[in-house]
Amino acid sequence: MWSLLSHALSAPHRCTQAMWWSIEVFDGAFPATLWQEAHGGFLIEAAVTWRGRDWWWHRHDWGVVFEVEFDDEDAWEAFRRLPAVQAALDAVPDPVQGLLIYPGRGGSSGRVAPRGTSPTSGAGAAALPLPPEDVFPGPAPDPRSTTADLACI
Repeated sequence: MWSLLSHALSAPHRCTQAMWWSIEVFDGAFPATLWQEAHGGFLIEAAVTWRGRDWWWHRHDWGVVFEVEFDDEDAWEAFRRLPAVQAALDAVPDPVQGLLIYPGRGGSSGRVAPRGTSPTSGAGAAALPLPPEDVFPGPAPDPRSTTADLACI
């Protein structure tokens, strides 16, 4: 019993933790939801085929987010090199500024730890100071008036 345990503890283990990756697609020449409907099935099939553990679609008012979880970075790279995935990413609605790909969960997934609150008094807003009265000049003189009237001013 002890020999099995000591062997298990001494054997080199490669601890792998699954990695989430996000593909954000923004609206452009057409809504990103149409892109999702056209390419979503291919992306899901490719992810499952290449050791994808889990996946989620998120729809936002600005576009869509495809989150996918892989066993390791090698599986992600293999998924990313697939022709179906490359074709889907080339076909986003805005090919110049409408695509973000990064590790981790994305979109509006929030933070791992909640944000701390900072104290505010009242509604948290302060009144703007008013400018001094002498900054605003009086009304302009009427150009139709005579020079005698201007002398009084």
